[in-house]
Amino acid sequence: MTTPFHTLYTGRLWSIMSWDQLTAFWGRIEPEGWYLYAVGEEVPAAPATPDQTAEFVRRVDALLRDNHRHDYCSIVYADDLERPGFVKIYDPDNLGVSCGFSTNPPLPGWIMSRVPPEDLDAGRQPPEGRRRWWRSLFGASAG
Repeated sequence: MTTPFHTLYTGRLWSIMSWDQLTAFWGRIEPEGWYLYAVGEEVPAAPATPDQTAEFVRRVDALLRDNHRHDYCSIVYADDLERPGFVKIYDPDNLGVSCGFSTNPPLPGWIMSRVPPEDLDAGRQPPEGRRRWWRSLFGASAG
């Protein structure tokens, strides 16, 4: 059976191409009702608080800009750029082939979803530095 999360995860997503577009995109994220999932960590059972979502957006934006030193973004994808309900964010340190065709594309680093997420790969753990980054957002109980 296909779930709402699977449909969104495998469905058509739109790339945010420029850093200016990313800045505008974050401004359209209403902070209520988002599940924040670091792929490889424990799947969240409940949505994050609005404050947690706002802090995640602020910190992931800084991480992307610091670690993806290009004049373009192209590592954030959403189901709808104006009214997002599902966002894939690729880790700049684990890109592989995140766009185009690949029989084994990399998993995103983080997912923001309005529907409950599902475990994408129980065997994969993010690098310890990313795990510390994630825990610093949500405390020792995350993951």
